[in-house]
Amino acid sequence: MSVDSVFRTRSLGVAAEGLPDQYADGKAAKVWEMYIGDTQSRTQEYRSWVLSLLKERGARRVLDVACGTGVDSIMLVEEGFDVMSVDASDKMLKYALKSRWERRKEAAFDRWVIEEANWLTLAEDVQKPGDGFDAVICLGNSFAHLPDFKGDQSDQKLALQNIASMVRPGGILIIDHRNYDYILETGRAPQGKNIYYKSDLTQDISTSVLWVNSKPHMITLDYTIQVPNAARQNLPEVSKFRLSYYPHRLENFTGILNEAFGGKVEHYVYGDFQAYVPGQTKPPCYFIHVCKKTA
Repeated sequence: MSVDSVFRTRSLGVAAEGLPDQYADGKAAKVWEMYIGDTQSRTQEYRSWVLSLLKERGARRVLDVACGTGVDSIMLVEEGFDVMSVDASDKMLKYALKSRWERRKEAAFDRWVIEEANWLTLAEDVQKPGDGFDAVICLGNSFAHLPDFKGDQSDQKLALQNIASMVRPGGILIIDHRNYDYILETGRAPQGKNIYYKSDLTQDISTSVLWVNSKPHMITLDYTIQVPNAARQNLPEVSKFRLSYYPHRLENFTGILNEAFGGKVEHYVYGDFQAYVPGQTKPPCYFIHVCKKTA
């Protein structure tokens, strides 16, 4: 069984063009927006960490290459950053566009740029300002959505090279992924809070690992969400949706990130926004990479 055929039987839909879009049928996008909550549902630790990092680096122009419904981007727009937000899923982007429209009378939101873009053709889809953005972010385990159909990570490498090309010399890339090392070794996600948001919805998330030719090619998370006032939203009281991810081991992902910058990078790894020490007692839920382009 090929990786491609496995993905198509497990995913929620495929966009008309570009990357396979697991949000293409609109169902997951709608429930996901409720699940993560509004912009005020970001954990204070996350907000403080990201905002402090960007301000310490003197960042002004920020590109969010996986904006989804716009939660991270809205946080940055509210904090005064000049933000361009892109995503490959038009079903997710419609929520960001709706937020911009509702707040269009605020100058910062009127300047907020939102576009559809594909990581594999990013240079064609995004107009880079001058020598690049002060900061590029790709957060919320977003990069793991990119399939590895060829089995050689060539698409991942191309996408990261394109993303890195958007960073100006001296600028930074902030990109993350779940702790897939732990999931692959234990069959479950590390215990702990979600560092990005606090959802008020009762949730259950089951994890499964799909192996193809003795290699882990896909990790699937099945979400079960208790939806309040479901009838008014034309949703069942219990909503279920499935998202599949292509797992990245920490050591390998660190390597291909460094390659994406041609080795001209200062690379720091954090575990749940704390300095990460390999072999530490408590395994982090997420790894966050901060890459400063040195030339």
